[in-house]
Formats: sequence, structure tokens, C-alpha cells
Amino acid sequence: MDTITHGIAGALIAKAAFKGGDLLPAIPVNKKQVVTWTLMLGAIFPDSDVVRDFFSTNEMLIVTWHRSITHSLLCCPVWSALLALLTLAICRWRKWESPSFPALLGLWAAGILSHIFLDLVTTFGTMIWSPLVWSRPAWDLLFIVDFSFTAVLLIPQLLAWAYEDPEHVRRRALLLWMIFMPAPLAIAKIAAIVGAPTSNNAILVATVLFTALFLVPAIRGWGFRVPYVTWNRVGLGLAIVYLAAATFAHRVALERVRKFAAAENVEVLNIAALPFPPSLWHWDGLVLARRGVYELRMDLSDALFPKAPQNSDPSGTAAIEHTFYPEAPMNPWIQKARSLPNVQKFLWFARFPVVRFHKEGAEAVVDFIDVRFPQIRRDRAPSFEYRARFSVDGSVLSEGWTKK
Repeated sequence: MDTITHGIAGALIAKAAFKGGDLLPAIPVNKKQVVTWTLMLGAIFPDSDVVRDFFSTNEMLIVTWHRSITHSLLCCPVWSALLALLTLAICRWRKWESPSFPALLGLWAAGILSHIFLDLVTTFGTMIWSPLVWSRPAWDLLFIVDFSFTAVLLIPQLLAWAYEDPEHVRRRALLLWMIFMPAPLAIAKIAAIVGAPTSNNAILVATVLFTALFLVPAIRGWGFRVPYVTWNRVGLGLAIVYLAAATFAHRVALERVRKFAAAENVEVLNIAALPFPPSLWHWDGLVLARRGVYELRMDLSDALFPKAPQNSDPSGTAAIEHTFYPEAPMNPWIQKARSLPNVQKFLWFARFPVVRFHKEGAEAVVDFIDVRFPQIRRDRAPSFEYRARFSVDGSVLSEGWTKK
């Protein structure tokens, strides 16, 4: 999940569960702010592993290093203790009011664990048992960037801030409304660019919803009568409900993929239903077989709002349009490419690998693709594609990630 959403989630947990306060500057910093900053930075900390990229030319770190020991359940106590000691030292140096060391230890651990959990629910995989076991569990519940989930985490915190002070309720509410009104259009524009268009009805509903959320509570001032912690606890509860809905949708989508595989008599080597933007309705079904990978783009809303007459096939799969990514027949060039160390790392990482082969003049080109990362736009190269190029005498001319 993106680092910004991790930080927002950490701040929400601090305010909803640990009596944290807003992150507004205050001198001296009070204990509530230390609680929020600690948990928010704890939720961001695991992504500090990307700093290594600035000091390394190893382009495979994205698959071998990212989401490893900083995301490890085994290493979490070590990181929490070190960061708690650092926080305690800073607070004493700055003469800030601070929680005790055991409390700081728990706060850092809660933040780091929230990050690990929210990375687990995405499709990239997280090495939670490193350095003991180098595997990448992934629960496939949310897309790596989910604007709806981010909004669920963020908006309750903004409402808590807006309605905390009765004297500034209307000004703050109006300010937030003005900021968020263009958000649905901006998100729809981004979605259209990447090939996941948002309907006009969805934009309209989001706009009306933002208006209601930020302005209606200001009517007769009832919004400020809602306690600060209640706003945040509602946000945390809604986030849990959102994850529960994603879990249910995932099960429905995965069952459709299984029915498809059974109807097509596919010898399944691996199977998954992956979240696909822009909403919980959309899923990308993948089936790895010996000859290649089958992909099914699914819209679960079709079951509630059929767009065409229902299929008479009791399996419900015959009308599902799918794409097949064939595996290139084995040849000496592919065998040579598979022996390359970086290709072996790629194949360790990939869950739905497909190999392609072609000639460019006298040169042989072998591409390795992980279909798990979908081509949201069909006219663009796959997100994770590693290419090896060989000369006619079998030497490696070049290898690396393909450029978009």
C-alpha cells in the first residue's frame, strides 16, 4: 500500500485507540501529539527500506529487498525497542511531555504492525517471516493504491478537527468542502489515464457525499457535539467494514475464477482473484496453467445489475470474456535466460509468470512477465517485465526491466 495511506492509517489508530491528538504544531509538544506522531511514523517506518535504493545500483532490490526485514514480524520487536529509545531521548532533549518507554514501545509496535497488515492485504507480497523464511504472503484484498480506502481513513480525522472547536466549525467545514469538491474529478482523471475509467454517476455520488459529510454536520452546530474520539473511532470502524467488504468480494471473485477453470478443464498450477481499480466491484482473475496464464476481468456488480440476459450455463462462466497469455515453447535461448541470476530472482518473485521469445535481426530476446501486475491499459507494456537480450554467439547483450 502507498506510504501516504500508511501514515494516515497510523494517525487514525492513534486518535481512535490511544487518545492521540491532532498533528498541529504546538510548543511545547504535548503527550497526545507524541502519541499520534509515534504511531504515524511507526506506520511509515517499514517503507524506509527504499532508502537503500539511493545507495545501490542493484535494480532487483524491488523484489529481493523491499518489504523484507523492515516489514518482518520477527524483527518488529527490535525496531520498536530501538525507535522507542530514540523517541524517549528526543522528548527528554526537547523537554516534551512523553509517554513511558513501555508505552512508546507499544505505540511503535502498533504502527509497524498496521503497516505490515495493510501491505499483506495487497497483491505485492510481504516477507513477514524474514530473515528466517524468504517468502511473500499476499492476501489480495486491496489494490496498492485505493483512493476509497484512503478517504475512509482520512475524512473522519478531518471532521474531528473541523468540529472540535465550536468557534471555527463553519470556517473549517467550508475549507474542507472546498478542498475536497474537486477530488472526485481529479481521481476520475487519474483513473482514466491509467485505463480504469470512473462513471459520471460515481463522480456525482462522491461529490454529493463530500458535500453532506463536510457541510451537513455544521447545520445548527450538531457536528461539534460529536466527541473528537468518536469521529475517529467511526473512521476506524468504517475501515474495518471496508476490509470486510473487500474480503467478501474477494471470495466471490475467486469462486468465479474457480468455476471458469473447471468449465475450461484447465490444469491449475496457481489461481487468484486480484483487486482491480477503481472499486471493490472490479477484480482480475488469474489462472496459471502449463501452457500459459488465463486472465478474467470481472465486474461483480453485474450479478446485482445485469447488463445483459443471464447466461443459461449453470456454471455462470460461458459468457466471461478472458485473455490467454501463452507460454513460449522452450528453446536454448529461454534455457540460457532462465539460468541468469536476476531472472531466477524474478521467477522466485513472480506468481503468474509468462515467458515470451522473439528475434530482432540476429539478436534473441526473452521477456519474463508477471501477469499478477495487470496491464490496466492494454496499449502499455506490462508493469513487471524483465528482458534478456542475446547476441548470435549466445553472449548476453543486455538484461533488465523493460522501460515504459
